[in-house]
Amino acid sequence: MDSEYDINPAGFTIHSCIHAARKDAMCVLHTHSINGVAVSAQKAGLLPLSQFAFIALRSLSYHDYEGLALNPDEQPRLVRDLGANNYLILRNHGLLTVGQSMAEAFQAMHRLEAACMVQVRAQAGGELTHIPADILARAAVESPADRAHKAQLAWPGLLRRLDRRNPGYAE
Repeated sequence: MDSEYDINPAGFTIHSCIHAARKDAMCVLHTHSINGVAVSAQKAGLLPLSQFAFIALRSLSYHDYEGLALNPDEQPRLVRDLGANNYLILRNHGLLTVGQSMAEAFQAMHRLEAACMVQVRAQAGGELTHIPADILARAAVESPADRAHKAQLAWPGLLRRLDRRNPGYAE
């Protein structure tokens, strides 16, 4: 479809293939936050250091860096690496989350970003305490209904906060 608006070609490469492959991915968020990129550059990836990580780890996968995401040949590997998960760390690049709504995708991104922030700060402070493997094993994957319910609990409050902090953002 023709449009008067330009697109970000790398963004289109990443987002379009996930939307095409995952019918449940109504919203795909991708960021290049400092903490997210820092963790994406760490060989061990996201460590089990916090409750944020505990939740994200149960549905997290990784995609190896292939340069700027301008090659459509990378799309099948992005889709494969995300699989059925809702969290993806793109190595040496950034973070990606999917959701059945903006609320779900945002809540997932907020959680993943918080997990990365905690990790970067904790690593600067000394010896780390990991969540034990037996506790991690108890983390059940949330059902789509559970994710939707939790996101809908938080989303109205986040929108009220946005309205207070940046009135008129939607105009």
